[in-house]
Amino acid sequence: MTTPPPQPPQPPYGGGAPASQPLSPSDEKLWATLVHVGGIFFNFLPALIGYLVLKDRGPFVRAHSSTALNFQLTMLIAEIVGWILSIVIIGLFIVAAAYILRLVFSIIAAIKANQGEWYTYPLSIKFVS
Repeated sequence: MTTPPPQPPQPPYGGGAPASQPLSPSDEKLWATLVHVGGIFFNFLPALIGYLVLKDRGPFVRAHSSTALNFQLTMLIAEIVGWILSIVIIGLFIVAAAYILRLVFSIIAAIKANQGEWYTYPLSIKFVS
């Protein structure tokens, strides 16, 4: 009769996911840059996913993903208001301005993140910290 193979040791706390490893500084810069660039194409989704997944992996990526999420949500609110006001001509200008602001400030933030610098968006409502 053969004996079964030994079971791997179980964590004392009863299971769950292992603690997340901190990112290297270069990986933090990469992910922070991608969160900002992703906002140009996919609105607030990359910032939200980056914040939820990477917020405990390093202070740099947490700060950049939270500021990107705050800015993208602010621009989303501006676009919604603009589309509502599009029945009046001014709404179309608000939507265009929000898109231009999203494009310009996301590029600036991505460059700063890639250089390893901290960045705070102007005109941003603070939803998450």
